[in-house]
Amino acid sequence: MIEKSVLTDLTLEFLQDSPTYLVDVIVGTDNAITIEIDNDQGVDIDDCVALSRHLESKLDREVEDFELTVTSAGLTSPFKIPRQYKKYEGKEVEVLSKQGQKMTGILKSSDPEGFTLTVTRKVRPDGAKRKTEVTEDLRIAFNEIKYTKYLIRF
Repeated sequence: MIEKSVLTDLTLEFLQDSPTYLVDVIVGTDNAITIEIDNDQGVDIDDCVALSRHLESKLDREVEDFELTVTSAGLTSPFKIPRQYKKYEGKEVEVLSKQGQKMTGILKSSDPEGFTLTVTRKVRPDGAKRKTEVTEDLRIAFNEIKYTKYLIRF
């Protein structure tokens, strides 16, 4: 079985001076390898083909047979690394906490420990008949969430 660390190192070596970055390396049964990449401007097919060819040239099928898939991080897939949070700053996202609370809001900022989500809620002030919208920033640590993903609205 091909080691995940070898694939990670080969991929990082190839992407070193590139705006494209590694999101995930998955080695499944029967050496089914999936490499997931992303780029702040989006990944095109040429990026995937170039990385696939690089990896194919570095791995020996005579030693170990494998199936290789190089793909972009899906637009609706949950974020896997902090750099994806940076990419979507200023955009609307959906967050599911480990307690099961689902929130939507604008991803205001992120850092290595977590992110700030700007949410708008309707609240009824004391003595008022109508609800008013209140905007607040919530600080959320990465270890408090199940997933965060980009929210597409039409």
